[in-house]
Amino acid sequence: MRTEFVSANEFDHLTESQKIKIAQAIAHDRTAVESDKPIVVRNTFYTVFGKRAIDIVVALSALIVTFPINAFLLVTTYFDVGRPVFFKQTRIGKDEKRFQMVKFRNMTNERDANGVLLPPEQRVTKWGALIRRCSLDELLNFWCILKGDMSIIGPRPLPEKYLERFSKRHRQRHLVRPGLECPFHSESIHALDWQTRLENDLWYIEHMSFTTDIRMFFLLVKKAFSRQERAMSANGLVGELMGYDTSGKIIDSYCIPRKYLSCLEDELNGNAKVCHGYGQF
Repeated sequence: MRTEFVSANEFDHLTESQKIKIAQAIAHDRTAVESDKPIVVRNTFYTVFGKRAIDIVVALSALIVTFPINAFLLVTTYFDVGRPVFFKQTRIGKDEKRFQMVKFRNMTNERDANGVLLPPEQRVTKWGALIRRCSLDELLNFWCILKGDMSIIGPRPLPEKYLERFSKRHRQRHLVRPGLECPFHSESIHALDWQTRLENDLWYIEHMSFTTDIRMFFLLVKKAFSRQERAMSANGLVGELMGYDTSGKIIDSYCIPRKYLSCLEDELNGNAKVCHGYGQF
């Protein structure tokens, strides 16, 4: 039987609580076939002391150099989207501890007729889109690095809603400090799917060293000056991580089986029940 999927438009019009319920149903269905093979974190002088020392020097220098740019962005953001100027979001850090990531706002709070926030691409202002393409919205992350919440190189910190959606294997990406970026370790890797990115994070953790960080730093700089790669990151070509199917394959917002939406609709109509093979709402 051919599997039908939820359309992007349908997903965009779901509330956050509805998306969470679908993710919970997907997790309910997932069987214990996932790999929980432990990831070995390299324990060297560099990983314990050197990496943090470099982070402090680089972050402090970057904050001083970019102070005029941040001051300019503060003023322009105020006139673009008004108050508050800053966007704050809880992210998952090292050892699954939460921290606050701060960025300049680049989206409005426009909602549809049902009070649901419009999709991000419809709320980003023209100025905000330019800031994203130039990665200027990432500059305040150097403050998180200086505080010790982040590192220059490391797995990207994700919103806390994703924590319970990760498999046991992929939760191990939180064994190290998250970073500004974790570039693909091989130039032969071009996929933007979740599986590729998460496995690349685990590869980095197991190969973390001074030489690895230097190589990835240059890849990060290259990405920052690549118009194509910046545009791909800004446009968010990877859908929202929702969980894994029973075979361990990742389900994102572009490939959610329609059966989960059907169960959600049953609940909204007052017919809450356990849907065989669909999870429980």
